[in-house]
Amino acid sequence: MASERPDRGESAGPVDGVDDADSGRAAFVAALRVRRNATWGLAAGLVLALAAFVLFVLVPGSRRSPALYVGLAFVLAMSTAGLVAFLLTLGRAVRLSRRL
Repeated sequence: MASERPDRGESAGPVDGVDDADSGRAAFVAALRVRRNATWGLAAGLVLALAAFVLFVLVPGSRRSPALYVGLAFVLAMSTAGLVAFLLTLGRAVRLSRRL
């Protein structure tokens, strides 16, 4: 019946709740391993921030206040995490583009 069919200009809608643009983006993100790269980046950032915190604040004889460096450690961890994730994703993108 005419009322049950979509018009010629309209699509039938997403299949299984996912449209083509979302599935393409999801496949692109999965191919670049963005989630894995973000996890590795966060781990590297936290390790670097913890090492810097221990080296500059918690060493015996240090007169620095640890409270002053908590914010700095957070910024260092997040910026390092972003940089590592970006570099890992960029490396993966280059390898995939060379293979194609």
